[in-house]
Amino acid sequence: MSDSSSDLRGAAELEAAGYAWEIGDAPVLHRWLTLADLAHALELRRLGALPPSSRLIEGLLLLWDTNADAMGYAPEFGEVYTSREHWLRGRIGDDAGHLHLGRTRREAVRTAFRMCCRVAIADLIDSLTHAVAVICDRSISWSDVLVPDYTYLQPAQPTSFGHYLLGFAEPLVRDARRLLADVRDVDASPAGSGAANGSTLALDRDRVARQLGFARPIRHLRDAMWQTDPFLHATCDATSVVLTLDRLAEDLEIYSSREFGFVSLGDGLVRPSVLMPQKRNPYALSVVRGTAALLIGRSGTQMALAKSPSARSDALIYAYGEVPRALEWAARSTRLMAAIVDTLALNSDRMREALAGSHVEAADVAHALCAATEIDYGSAHAVVAHALRSGTLSASSLQQAAAELLGREVTVDAADIEALSDPQTLLRRRQLPGGPGDVVDMAAEYETELRDIRALVEDARARWGAAEERTIDEARRAAGTRGGRT
Repeated sequence: MSDSSSDLRGAAELEAAGYAWEIGDAPVLHRWLTLADLAHALELRRLGALPPSSRLIEGLLLLWDTNADAMGYAPEFGEVYTSREHWLRGRIGDDAGHLHLGRTRREAVRTAFRMCCRVAIADLIDSLTHAVAVICDRSISWSDVLVPDYTYLQPAQPTSFGHYLLGFAEPLVRDARRLLADVRDVDASPAGSGAANGSTLALDRDRVARQLGFARPIRHLRDAMWQTDPFLHATCDATSVVLTLDRLAEDLEIYSSREFGFVSLGDGLVRPSVLMPQKRNPYALSVVRGTAALLIGRSGTQMALAKSPSARSDALIYAYGEVPRALEWAARSTRLMAAIVDTLALNSDRMREALAGSHVEAADVAHALCAATEIDYGSAHAVVAHALRSGTLSASSLQQAAAELLGREVTVDAADIEALSDPQTLLRRRQLPGGPGDVVDMAAEYETELRDIRALVEDARARWGAAEERTIDEARRAAGTRGGRT
């Protein structure tokens, strides 16, 4: 029997099924891993734990200047971290081994993962704030364009297309608030955690956190290594964004159909049929809807991975690439929807025609009947529904319906009922905060809040960028003075 310590049976299968998966995420993590490695090496140097002759920082700077494709990540060298070590050993020899001092590969990758995710969330927030700004601008422009408000695809009440469209802004603002909280949760450093309980090295966790631009170190070292909830929340919040966009996309697909003809997409956002010359397919809307389905799957995956005992690497191995990609696709879809709304063309005549004969005034007529006759609303509702069977809502049809249904005569002012048949009049009567008459003020409030959120994100980006620049500068100085060189 062969010695189990040298039995490599199954290695090829592990490379194909395991290491290859992780290597696939190397381009996502590459830059951030190198930055995390440099910060750790500089901390070792500060502590005097790195020999003065070590070429580790020099090798990491070579890695910093090498992109992921050129580095040659390969599963035969193991997963991402050991593949990087193989590359370093080929250039600086055994000095590459100093990188393990006081730190596991898990800590390095967790640190890189957080830096990658915080940027991806910030990118999504930027895309989101732009999309809301476009929605607000177009909603104001279309605040006087009359259209039926549909529920169950049945005309319910009159509204403006601007008010309808602005209804998608507020949920996106709520998503922006949640994503800002996600940035804050992710923007915390696990560096210095060791395996999960620290190290005998006197690592300055606050200093390393600042060197990587983190707002703070994570308080509990074991939690720093194994927490999954910030990434689950970020994925779910990104999914929430795209689900809101999906609802708008599905509406617009219906409204752009020949049967409705309310809207048309810009030429750059449609795809013609290769067979049927008359077709103008709203392909951009399908992309948004497909992305929503993709993100639902990614959220479910992260929930499933989080359902494991503590201290299990599989909870994050399958998140390193999937979470940043989910955030990226959410940002792309959000930018696409901004382009859709920005280039959308309305057929306001067709929208107004759809109001004709829809009897969207029925609820207001029932209210008026209550006020004029003092009958209860339930009875007024029944009278209006009965009158609609005649095909019209008029003073005479209401009086006849009341007589037949309630067995009593009612006095109805014909001019009042006639006025309610005008959708523009009904829209003017709706002056409650949040209603069709409040579009301009609501849009201004949304844009003000998002400017504040965007400013906070820009501050965080500035902190990350400045820290990166300082770390690279410090590393170059350290490499330049190694062994007394200048």
